[in-house]
Formats: sequence, structure tokens, C-alpha cells
Amino acid sequence: MDLLTTEAAQTAERLLAPSLTRRWQHVQAVAAKAHRLEPVVGSDGKILSAAAWLHDIGYAPSIADTGFHSLDGARWLLRHGFGLRLAALVAHHSCATYEADERGLGHFLAAEFPREESATSDALAFADMTTGPDGQDLSVEDRLSEIRERYGPDHLVTRFWKKAEPVLLEAIRRTEARMGNHPM
Repeated sequence: MDLLTTEAAQTAERLLAPSLTRRWQHVQAVAAKAHRLEPVVGSDGKILSAAAWLHDIGYAPSIADTGFHSLDGARWLLRHGFGLRLAALVAHHSCATYEADERGLGHFLAAEFPREESATSDALAFADMTTGPDGQDLSVEDRLSEIRERYGPDHLVTRFWKKAEPVLLEAIRRTEARMGNHPM
């Protein structure tokens, strides 16, 4: 592993492993999947892997502030010397803009972190949204179904996924197409 990825993995383990065992299992599997996707994003492979390790650190009790893990994690990353691009990938991972809007935090997310539309952000969404909460491989459809079942029909998370699903599916399909051009 390169230095950035190593630092990201160590940071995620320190923040998540002690108290969020299930989340840590998910993060490890997302990072492994992102590592396999590195050829799909070319020179962005290392930042993809680092973002995968760090994408859920905002759930850590020591970081949680607003209750919106994407924003909390990204803010923490900036305060601790990680670059803006990495923090922005974490801030916006997996259609987080939709969740931010549901939480009334969309204006903060947009003002603080530029949203990137790229093969890298698509691949991060793919790695996250095809990995279950215990690290198991799932189709994106099964992952969305699992989320809806876990949170229930009226929860904020279920509501935001209803709006975000078409955008997420496009990102997943673009990544699958790119994977077809790069034997894994």
C-alpha cells in the first residue's frame, strides 16, 4: 500500500474498529473492492482506495457532530490534514447530496466540499453500494433492499434513497461498463 492508503486504513481502523465492529467489517470489504477497482480509475487508484477506507469514519462516536456521517467525516479529514479532494469524495460518496438535503444540511455540504462527477466517485459508490453491512458482496438492488428493510419505510434514509436511486444506478452501470474494459 502507498502512504496515503496506509494512513487512511490505519485511521479508519483506529476510529471504527473498537466500537463499530459491523461498520468496520463493511469498510474493510469496501476498501478491498476499491483496491480491485484501481485499474478502472487509472492514476486515481490510490485516492479511490483511501476514500474507501475513510468513507464511513463520520459514524465514529468521536467524530459524529451533525449526525450526517458524510459531512462529519469530511470535516474531520480536513481538520486532520487530509486533502480537500479526498475529503470531498468522502463528503459526497454514494449520493450523499440527497441525504444532506433530507437532513437540511445540503447547503453546508455544497458550500464546503466540491462535488465531483468522475470515474473515481462512481467507483467509490460502486464499492460502497455493492457491499453489505457485514462486508458481503451484494447487487446494488439487494443492497438498496437491505437498507430499506433495516431502516423501515418512513425513515429519512429510505426517503433519500427513493430520490437518489436513479442517479446511483447510473454510477453503478458506468462503473460496470468501465470494468468491462479492464479485466479484474
